[in-house]
Amino acid sequence: MSVWPAPDTVLPHRPPFLFVDEITDLVPGERAAGLWTLTGDETFFEGHFPGRPTLPGVLMCEAIAQVGAYALLTSERYANRLPLFGGLDGARFRRQAVPGDTLALSVEMHRLSSRGGKGQGQATINGELAVSCELMFVVVDPN
Repeated sequence: MSVWPAPDTVLPHRPPFLFVDEITDLVPGERAAGLWTLTGDETFFEGHFPGRPTLPGVLMCEAIAQVGAYALLTSERYANRLPLFGGLDGARFRRQAVPGDTLALSVEMHRLSSRGGKGQGQATINGELAVSCELMFVVVDPN
C-alpha cells in the first residue's frame, strides 16, 4: 500500500478522467511514479477498437502527465495551483496496452519555473517500454 496520499486527494482529475490508481514513488517537485491498471471496463475500449480493445496512446501520455502533476502539486512551490499541458514532444509508442495490463508510470521534472516547465516520462508494462515522451506544462491559479 502506498505511503503517499491517494491521487484523487492531490490531483484535480476525477473519474472517468483520472488515470492513476496509486503513487509508488515521490520526490515532491522532482519526480513521481505510479500505477494504472486497465480493467477493461473503461468506456474508451468500447470504440477503440471493437473486438480488439486498445488503450489510445494519447491517454498513456495523459496518465504520465497526471503523475507529473502529482509530483508538482505535492511541492510547496506549486501547492494549490493547476498544472496544464503546454505541449508534448518526442512521443514514441512502443507497445500496445490492453485490458488487464498495469502501466508503471514515471516522470522526472526538468527546467522548472514558477510558471511552468518540462518533464520526461514513460510508461512500461511488465518492464517493457510502452511509451516515452517529453511533457511541457504551464502552472496557473485554479480560479
